[in-house]
Amino acid sequence: MKKIELFEEHGFKDLTFSNYLVHESEFMKVINFNFKAGQQLPVHSHDLEGELTLTILEGEGEFLGADGVSMPAHIGDVLVSEIAEPHGVKAITDMRVLVTIAPPI
Repeated sequence: MKKIELFEEHGFKDLTFSNYLVHESEFMKVINFNFKAGQQLPVHSHDLEGELTLTILEGEGEFLGADGVSMPAHIGDVLVSEIAEPHGVKAITDMRVLVTIAPPI
């Protein structure tokens, strides 16, 4: 068992979003992405089987999908998606997102 104080370990960058590998094992990968207002992780997909979650820890933004699809993303919202399904995120305010990928890629 391990404890990670995520807000102490990982901050924001001005020029691009920042990411921090929280945990990785043969079963899953957990990454924290921090976005300043206006930054985004462009819509992308992975040609693999598996699932991911994007959990909004702080701030507001949008979950992004294929063909310009977007959904509001607020604190406590969780997006669940197949890894192969196009996904992304855009920050409206400074935003912290926790991503879990299983199995890890």
